[in-house]
Amino acid sequence: MPTSFPGRISWPRLCLLLCILALSTAGCMKVGPDFKKPQTASPKSWMESDYARTRPDIPPAEDWWKTLNDPVLDKLVATARAQNLTLHIAGVRILEARAQLGIAVGNIYPQTQQGTGALTWNQPSRRAPGSTQPPNDGKGQFSYWQDSAGFNAAWELDFWGKFRRAIESADASLAASVADYDNVLVSLCSDVASTYVLLRVSEERLRIARDNVVLQKEGWNIADIRFRLGATSERDVMQAQTLLSSTEATIPALTSSVHKARHALALLLGMTPEEITPLLDGPSRIPECPEQIGVGIPADLLRRRPDVRQAEYLAAAQCASIGVAKADLFPSFSLTGNIGWLSSNMGAFNLADIFSARSLTAGFGPSVTWNLFNYGRIVNNVRVQDARFEAALLNYRNTVLTALKQVEDSLADYQFTRLQTADLARAADSAKRGADLAFIQYKEGKTDYTTVIVAQQNQLTQQDALASAQGNIVLGMVGVYRGLGGGWEERPEPVPAEVAGEMKARTYWGSMLGTSPEKYEDPAKAPASRLAPGF
Repeated sequence: MPTSFPGRISWPRLCLLLCILALSTAGCMKVGPDFKKPQTASPKSWMESDYARTRPDIPPAEDWWKTLNDPVLDKLVATARAQNLTLHIAGVRILEARAQLGIAVGNIYPQTQQGTGALTWNQPSRRAPGSTQPPNDGKGQFSYWQDSAGFNAAWELDFWGKFRRAIESADASLAASVADYDNVLVSLCSDVASTYVLLRVSEERLRIARDNVVLQKEGWNIADIRFRLGATSERDVMQAQTLLSSTEATIPALTSSVHKARHALALLLGMTPEEITPLLDGPSRIPECPEQIGVGIPADLLRRRPDVRQAEYLAAAQCASIGVAKADLFPSFSLTGNIGWLSSNMGAFNLADIFSARSLTAGFGPSVTWNLFNYGRIVNNVRVQDARFEAALLNYRNTVLTALKQVEDSLADYQFTRLQTADLARAADSAKRGADLAFIQYKEGKTDYTTVIVAQQNQLTQQDALASAQGNIVLGMVGVYRGLGGGWEERPEPVPAEVAGEMKARTYWGSMLGTSPEKYEDPAKAPASRLAPGF
């Protein structure tokens, strides 16, 4: 086998030279823009912040639902964080993004590394121009067996940074999947708390309706007795019956609301409706908010809100995709090589000679590929990626503005509902006192039943409105913490042990399944060489 090439350059030296060239040029440049964090305006303080109820100088509580001091709610949130299926789906998507990052990292190394082997029977044409002429007797060997074994490799050099930009994109996409998981976690905690509050409000409204039914039945009995004794007309009886039937008609709808809230909680907890019943045992009461809640300052919102961070990471991923597309405008340089053995049984040859020195075959050398006549397609692909990047930046800015709006709306709801509730509480007390007085006066014959009906209707209306307002205070607080992005700081295991066991039984996952989600801060500063865990 020859050990040198024309020009007296030895084969090993040429290999070494080309490898040095590959390593020296692979990191020399990266086409395309480098991502920079978008600049957005952030107010210095919340417009709707009332220092008597909200404290901008105190950061929001991470486990904010515990400030409601409701053990049942605490248990429901803990169960949902451990069992919610939507959250588990988001956790599995983190594993998918990690694997995608591993694929991107793998492209930095030789993209083709194949071991080959074959055994083939060949029958060449006997009338081809280059075929061997048979002897005069017409007999000769044309068909033959051939066997081969070897190794092929091809390495496209990352001269323009295409593969490194792809790693940056995959890395930012992984960070975006973690932020999406956090966002699902924030929504889950808020949804469980909101649904629980709606359940307790419906139960309280149902209790109020049933209590009023008891009072109205007593009024109907008195009206009926007075009618039978001739002390009043039948109109009083009919009015009492109308009020009673009207109040009783609200009970089925309120009962349905209670059942639907239970079903919604069961779904959030990853349970069947019958399984959630033991978790709701205990006294039914609407949770009470603390006197003050910490809300922090608007500048912290960009760090706390997972959807804001996700929008930023997606923009970073798309920015790197511009560089991947731009690299196609330039020539690609590759190193290819193969080494192996090939033998046949043609003539005096033997298949068993495959691993002999004379059967060795090899080839190695550089190559260049340049898409000279596809610039319309390539340039327009760059434009597509750039337009998508601009859309991602606009989406980031819109996400920030939406987050600010949601917090301000929730602060307004929380604070003004508290003021409304104080007035409703006074109105409900007055309505109850008025209904009691009207009923006493009717029994004494000092007023007609119309006065009693108006008073009892007013009592039911005010008590029902008060219960709804008390729930709205808590819902407003939940909305504030949802807007602030609270509840993701203490992450549960993204993939439960049971699910991880099933996945390991199907596929080799290395250490990925046992790794907690990373805490990414600034994608513009994140190292592009970060490998996927378990790679």
